[in-house]
Formats: sequence, structure tokens, C-alpha cells
Amino acid sequence: MTPVSPAAPVTLAEIAAALGAALEGDGSVRIARAVHPSEAEGPEDLALAMEKGLTDLLANGKAVAAVVAEGAEVPANLKGWIVVKRPRFAMAGLTTVFEKPVHAEPGVHPAAFVAPEAVLGQGVSVGPFAYVGPRAVLGEGVIVMPHATVGAEAVIGKDCLLHPGARIGERVVMGERCIIHPNAAVGNDGFSFVTPEPGSVESAKATGRVVGTNVLIHRVNSIGTVILGDDVEIGANATIDRGTITATRIGSGTKIDNLVQIGHNVQIGTNCMLCGHVGIAGSTTIGDRVVLAGKVGVADHVKIGNDAVVAANSGVGTDIPAKAVYMGYPAVPRDRAFDQYKGLARLKRMYADVTDLKKRVGALDGGGKAAVEEK
Repeated sequence: MTPVSPAAPVTLAEIAAALGAALEGDGSVRIARAVHPSEAEGPEDLALAMEKGLTDLLANGKAVAAVVAEGAEVPANLKGWIVVKRPRFAMAGLTTVFEKPVHAEPGVHPAAFVAPEAVLGQGVSVGPFAYVGPRAVLGEGVIVMPHATVGAEAVIGKDCLLHPGARIGERVVMGERCIIHPNAAVGNDGFSFVTPEPGSVESAKATGRVVGTNVLIHRVNSIGTVILGDDVEIGANATIDRGTITATRIGSGTKIDNLVQIGHNVQIGTNCMLCGHVGIAGSTTIGDRVVLAGKVGVADHVKIGNDAVVAANSGVGTDIPAKAVYMGYPAVPRDRAFDQYKGLARLKRMYADVTDLKKRVGALDGGGKAAVEEK
């Protein structure tokens, strides 16, 4: 996709070129905004009619230009239209064209605090009540919005965006173009504790019983860090713990939804998608392009292979191979999970069948009493 500036109206032809899509009709039509077909108010509105049924709204609408899916029938009142093969992918490009950028003036707001030892690149914006710690490095074009925090010695790559309330811990390293949404926290201490003698968890794992007791609990300090690759996105209120000794790592292009918890020492590959409420325990390794659907829980020290998909509400306690689809609690291969669900659905009928069978057998052997062998 080729970037197009949304600051002023653009032509239909320019939008088609940005999407790499086919243009039909008049490409000189000026477009000011993209709207749902039912909300079009005038000739500068671009009606997004890529879903089935939406093209029916174009005939009586006020838009004279539209984006439609391949094979759609277009009414005669349109002056021009763009034809896309993959509507969802086209939507990504369209929202990029028409998105209004975050309002941020270059420079440091008088109400912000930036440590004298911090290094700020060209065009950096630091909003009111934001904090940038000693020896932190902010690359060119970084935006730190109000109440966001950048810890000491953190390194923030070029064109990163920290939304209000984002918390970037000390020594965290971020690549370029990362987006951290409101109140996400990157670089927290890991949840790591130990008892002087073997405690309840250790005895439970070894014997299935609680033998040891947690009389004293000592924290294991997190002296590692978090390293994010390029184009990583962290959702609102998500948390990423720093490593105990080394680094928790998130690969380039990985997208993390709201309210996701990632434990210490976790290693996540490139272009992964972690949906809301996912929880990953410490020292787990996740490959490239892995998808964890909503509310997936992953135990510690688990390995998930490249391109694996785990369905929503699953609990992962064992390793998952590459390109596998797992689901359920505990998570098992999809086909096996379906067999289990089908088996559960049959239990009531099986119980009725067994009860009926017992009655029939009882009637055959005189009420089910054991026969006495004659001597």
C-alpha cells in the first residue's frame, strides 16, 4: 500500500492507487472522508460497501463514489468506484488513508519533566505531565502523550507512540514505530518468589500433596529487561514483565490486545497475535505467527511452535507443535477436542441406554439375583 496524506481531500484515483485496487469510472472525484453507505451525506463521501448487502444502499444514497468487493453490482448513480479483492485487507488501507493523526506538537510541554541527561531526537513530542527519566533515549518523531512515563535508560525507537498513561520501565528497549496504548505497562517486575525450604507448590508438583509450607516468601528481583522489535503494538492495560536476568522479548510485528499478561522471561516471535485476556506464564517460548485467541492461558516453560493457533478459552499446559490447531481445557488438537465434546454430549443418552439395559438384564435373570449353584 502506498501512503496518501489524509490532511486534505484526495481523488478516487489516488485512493485506488494507495490500495493497489482497480478503479472504475471517474477517478477525479474528490473524496474527503470514508463512511458507511447509510451515513453518506454528500458527493465527497466515499461509501464503503464491501460487505454483502451494503451495495443495496448505494442506489438511494448521496454518495457518488464507493468501494465495493469484486463481483458486486454497482448502481448507475455512481460516478466512480474502487473494486477490491480482499475487503478486510482493503479496510486496513482505507483506515490508514483517512485516520486523523494524534495531535502532538513537537517539543517538551512546560508541564512535563525530562531529565537533563535524557536524549531526545528531532521532532520528539513530550506532553503535559509526562516523565522521561535520566539517560533515556527517544528517537526521531517519538510521541509521549500526557501522563506517560519513560524510565531511566530506556531506549524508544523512531516514530513510536506512547498513549496517555503508558508506562515504560527502566532499561526497556523498543524498536521503531511501536504503539503503546493507554495504561499499558512494559517492564514490570516478574512474579517470581522463593521459599528457603521446598514450599507447598514444589511438594504439590512432586507428590500431589501439600507437604512443605510457605513460612517465608522471598522475592527474586527482576534485573533483566524487556525488548520489543519494530511495529509492535501493546493494547490498553496490558502488562509485560521484565526478565529475571536476561530479557523478555517480543518479536517485530507482534500485536498484543488489551488486558494481556506476559510473564518474565517469555520469548514471543514475530507477527504473533495475542487477543484480549491472554495470560502467559514465565519462561514460555512462542514461535512466529502464532495466534492465541481470547482468554487463552499458557502455563510456564511451555513451547508453542510457529504458525500454531489456539482457540478461545483454552488452557495450554503442554508443548504445541508448529501449525497445529489446539482448543479446550486442557488444550488438545482440534479434532480430538471435538471428539471429546461429542462424547460429553452423548453421556445423557448413554446413561439412559445403560439404565434400560440393566432393567432388561434384570428381567432375564430373575431380578438380577445371583444364581445359587446346586451341589
